[in-house]
Amino acid sequence: MNVMSKSTEVSAKATRRRFSTSEKIRILGEADACTEKGAVSALMRREGIYSSHLSTWRAQRAAGQFGESPRKRGPVPAAADARDKQIVELERRAMRAEARADRAERLCALQKKVSELFGLELPDPSETKPGESGTKR
Repeated sequence: MNVMSKSTEVSAKATRRRFSTSEKIRILGEADACTEKGAVSALMRREGIYSSHLSTWRAQRAAGQFGESPRKRGPVPAAADARDKQIVELERRAMRAEARADRAERLCALQKKVSELFGLELPDPSETKPGESGTKR
């Protein structure tokens, strides 16, 4: 018979506690208001936080991250330069042209194979005049 209840068992994976901005501001305000010796330690024990939390939150408050529009994390996006857009467009055009050329080469190879299978002779490209398609209608 199991005497222990589930409420006393430790969960397999601990979940990290997250503090909202309003909680951080409230706790910082209480910590700033502490004047007696040991009052900050009592506050930290009561709230279940460490001194590193307070120091990190104070740095965030000084950086203005608790305001109405907190500063976003990560690199600052650079303004798009017109030359960069042109480079991207030219690269896209080059890729399309390469794909078309590759497709045309494969079509020519296919035409050669089909003509060999059916025993048809293809006209020599050096004998045709510019502007002629090489086929007679």
